Amino acid sequence: MSAQIAERPGLDFGLGKPPAQTRIVVAMSGGVDSSVAAAMVAAAGYDTVGVTLQLYDHGAAVERKGACCAGQDIHDARNVADQIGIPHYVLDYESRFRQAVMDDFADAYLRGETPIPCVRCNQTVKFRDLLATARDLEADALVTGHYVQRADTGQGAEMHAAVDRSRDQSYFLFTTTRDQLDFLRFPLGGLPKTETRALADQFGLPVAAKPDSQDICFVPNGSYAQVVEKLRPGAIEPGQIVDRTGHVLGEHKGIIHFTIGQRRGLHLGNTDGKGEPLYVVALDAATKRVIVGPKSALARRYVRVNEVNWLGHEPLGQLPTPCSVKLRSTMPAVPATMTNDGAGGAHVVLDEPEFGISPGQACVAYDGSRVLGGGWIVGTAEEPPA
Repeated sequence: MSAQIAERPGLDFGLGKPPAQTRIVVAMSGGVDSSVAAAMVAAAGYDTVGVTLQLYDHGAAVERKGACCAGQDIHDARNVADQIGIPHYVLDYESRFRQAVMDDFADAYLRGETPIPCVRCNQTVKFRDLLATARDLEADALVTGHYVQRADTGQGAEMHAAVDRSRDQSYFLFTTTRDQLDFLRFPLGGLPKTETRALADQFGLPVAAKPDSQDICFVPNGSYAQVVEKLRPGAIEPGQIVDRTGHVLGEHKGIIHFTIGQRRGLHLGNTDGKGEPLYVVALDAATKRVIVGPKSALARRYVRVNEVNWLGHEPLGQLPTPCSVKLRSTMPAVPATMTNDGAGGAHVVLDEPEFGISPGQACVAYDGSRVLGGGWIVGTAEEPPA
C-alpha cells in the first residue's frame, strides 16, 4: 500500500493546525477501545471532547453489562472522561436509534432477511447524526474506536482494513461516504487489540479489563424473536417447512427463527430421506414458508445488491470491476467482479460459488486491504441474471 497511514501513537491527524488549536470530538461508548482512543487524543494535546450516545431505554439498559451505549457504559464513559480531564456529553438519540436501527432490524427479519444493525447504526445514528453534532461543536474531526485504517492520498481519503485482521471492522463501515471519511479518524486501526489493552493499562483507565461489548446491543440474551415480537406485536406467524418441490415436511413458529444456510433447529431429523443433511435454502415471507434442501442447493455465484456506496477513486462502471468481496463479516474475502446496474445497485459475479448467502447481509468489495465500497444483498442466483 503506497498511502501513508498516520493514525498511530504520537497522533498527527494532518489537520493543519497545532493540536491545542484543533478540536476533536471522540465517540465514547464506554468500552476499552473508544476510551483508549479518547485518551490517545487527549495525550497528544488536542482540544478533546467526549460524546456518548444513549441509544435505547436506560431503565432496561442499567441491568445489562457489556452492552454498547447503555446505562453502565454511559457511567464508564463519564468516568474515563473525568480521569483524562476532558469534557463529556451524553446525547439522547433513543428515538433516532429506534427509527433508524431497531425498526429496520425488526422489519428485515419479518421480510425473511438477516439484518446487520451495527452497519445501520454506523450509517445513520453515528456517522450521519453524531458527525453532524460534531460539526455543530466546531470540531475539526470525529474520532472513533473502530478497528479500521484511514489513508490520505492525492485523490482523497481511503479506508483500509485494520492491521489486526481478527479485529477488523471495515465490513461494518462500508456505508461511510467520502465526505464522512474526510472528517473521521481511527487511531486504533494500526494497533493489535493486545496493544490497545496495554495502552488502557498505561493510561490507568478504569475500563482496562472490561470485556468487549456484544455485537447487537439491544438484543437481550441473543433472543432476536423476543425483540421483534416487542417491536412488532403479533407479527410473528407460524408456517410450514417445505422442500424445494413444495412438499410439507413440518411446521415452524416464525421465519424470523431461521436464516439462509441454517442446519440446526429444523426438527426434521435433519436429513432428506437419502441421508443428506438439510439446510435452509430460502425464506418466503409472503407465504411464511421455510424452504429446505441439501447443501448443494445453497451454492450461488451471482449476487444482486442495492444502495451501493462506492469509495473507489474511479466510479463503479458498467464493465466488470475485478475485486474481492466479503458476503458476511466472518468470511475471508473471495475473488469476484462487480458491475454497476445503472439503478443504484450492482451485480456481483463470484469466481467460485459460495454457500449460505443471505439477503439483508452486506457485500463489501476490497482491493487488497482497501475498501472499495459495497451494498446490501437483495438477491442471489445460480445462473447469470437475464
